[in-house]
Amino acid sequence: NALNEINYQQVGDPETHTRPLTMENYLSFIINLVASTPDTRLQPVYGIDGSADIVEKIIPTLSGYRGLGPVRVGNQAYEQVQNDVYGSAVLAVTHVFFDRRMHRRDLPGLFRHLEKLGEIARVEYNQPDAGLWELRGSAKVHTFSSVMCWVACDRLARIAVQISKPERASYWRAHADSMRAEILQRAWNEKENALGATFGGEGVDASLLLLPELLFIAPMDPRFLGTMALVERELKRGDYVYRYIEADDFGVPQNAFLVCTFWYIDALAATGRREEARALFENMVAKRNPHGLLAEHIDPVTGELWGNFVQTYSMVGFINSAMRLSIPWDEAF
Repeated sequence: NALNEINYQQVGDPETHTRPLTMENYLSFIINLVASTPDTRLQPVYGIDGSADIVEKIIPTLSGYRGLGPVRVGNQAYEQVQNDVYGSAVLAVTHVFFDRRMHRRDLPGLFRHLEKLGEIARVEYNQPDAGLWELRGSAKVHTFSSVMCWVACDRLARIAVQISKPERASYWRAHADSMRAEILQRAWNEKENALGATFGGEGVDASLLLLPELLFIAPMDPRFLGTMALVERELKRGDYVYRYIEADDFGVPQNAFLVCTFWYIDALAATGRREEARALFENMVAKRNPHGLLAEHIDPVTGELWGNFVQTYSMVGFINSAMRLSIPWDEAF
């Protein structure tokens, strides 16, 4: 069992703790999925108990919120190919190798598990998938998915250095560098002076705002600044950012996806536009419900919250932006 590969140190006196921390549970969940999947090809989504089959069904007797059905249980996305999952898994488990608060053992064994994910990522990074947004109607080579495959290889190179495996570090760095060069070349849209949502430079996708956070490109790199400008021109509606504007399986998007606005706030802060970032963040603070919570979407005209509620994605974006805009402790006194 992969759980036996790592012992986690809990904060404070270990005698007073009776249950693991949330981060530890999350990492354990991911590690077990990686270890228990025979071919190491991960699904985009699993059941909370790790179950792989999440068959989607429509409940015809339920009308849905304001009659806007259908009401579904399950999630058809479990059948999709989403190549960003490999980078997401490696990125999460990378904490185990660098966070000194964790007691760890058999890190080489865990590294070998992660390398299996890296091998898939280096092969699939330029192949079509459903993308981050789980598009049901088409498969393309999505730039964000390709970048996340690069993330898998880049972090494996960094981990190999950390655990003193120079040959593996060289191996993964070579693959990461080659992948990055191809992504930058094939996703570039010369006309828009920006990276496109897919290879060929087509479309625009708010997920590209994450590229500096992922260490794929520097925030002040002209290629990122051009991409950010394209997002502003095409996806920004008032104080909110859409994830994309093309029609999907459910029609043309009507509401803004809240986490994308937080990604934009972070990008503004990273590129030195902190006053703009803070103004947008304060607007988002005001849009929370009386319990301080956010949904998945927002109507950019009325400010009404829509979609899944409570949405973890939105709340994580809220927390990350708050941290990004906070005054560092060494400057507060």
